[in-house]
Amino acid sequence: MEASRKREEKVCAWLDEIKKDASHIFLLGDLWDTWLEYKKVIPKGSVRFLGKLASLSDAGIKITIYSGNHDLWTRDFFQTELGVELRHIHETISINGQLIHLGHGDGIGPGDHRYKFLKAILRNPICQFFYRQVHPDLGIRIASFFSRRGPKHKYENLEFMGEEKEFQMLYAKEILEEEDVKYFVFGHRHIPNFLPIGDAATYVNLGDWLSYNTYAVWSDGTMELKKA
Repeated sequence: MEASRKREEKVCAWLDEIKKDASHIFLLGDLWDTWLEYKKVIPKGSVRFLGKLASLSDAGIKITIYSGNHDLWTRDFFQTELGVELRHIHETISINGQLIHLGHGDGIGPGDHRYKFLKAILRNPICQFFYRQVHPDLGIRIASFFSRRGPKHKYENLEFMGEEKEFQMLYAKEILEEEDVKYFVFGHRHIPNFLPIGDAATYVNLGDWLSYNTYAVWSDGTMELKKA
C-alpha cells in the first residue's frame, strides 16, 4: 500500500536523522501490522526498514526491539540477520544509574484476562509450531485478517481513560511499590502521553506512527517526548 510505503520512508528518514546522536535505540513493538516468522520465510515488504536496522547495527548502534501484540511470532531473524536484540518482556533497565521500565505495554496491569490468555497461547512454542505447518501465504493472510479487526484499525477505545482506569498506569504504580523507577515507557495504546506518577516518576506513552509520529529521547538523565 502507498500509505505504508510512505510511512516506511518517513521512519527510515527519522532513523537517518537520529543516528548521529543515538547510542541505543529502543523500538517498543508493533513495528508491523502482522509479523509471522517461519523457519525459512519472513513476511514480504519493509525491506528498506529492515536494511536500515541492519545498517545502524553494523555502525555500532545498539538496537533493542520489545515485541508487541502484532509481532509476537518471531524466531531468530532479527538477531542473526540484523544484529538486533529482541525481547518479549517488560523490564526495568538502568541507564547511567537511572531506572527505566519499558516494554510494549500489552497484557500488563489488572484485568484483561481474555487477552492475557490469548497472548499466552500465541506465544506458546507448541502452538506456533503447529501454526507454521500452514503455508505462509495462508498463515499470514489469516493473521492479517484478524489484525485488521483490532482497535488499531477501528480506532476504538483510543481515548485516555484517566489515571485510575489506564491499565499501564495502574501497572506502573504496582512497580513503584518495589522499584524506584524514574520513567515508564510503553507503546500499545497509540496515545502519546507524558504524565507524572506519584512524586518522582513519569509515565510515557510513545503514541504511534499512524497518526502522531512521536518518539521519546533520553539524554543526560532527562526524557522528552518529541514529534518527527
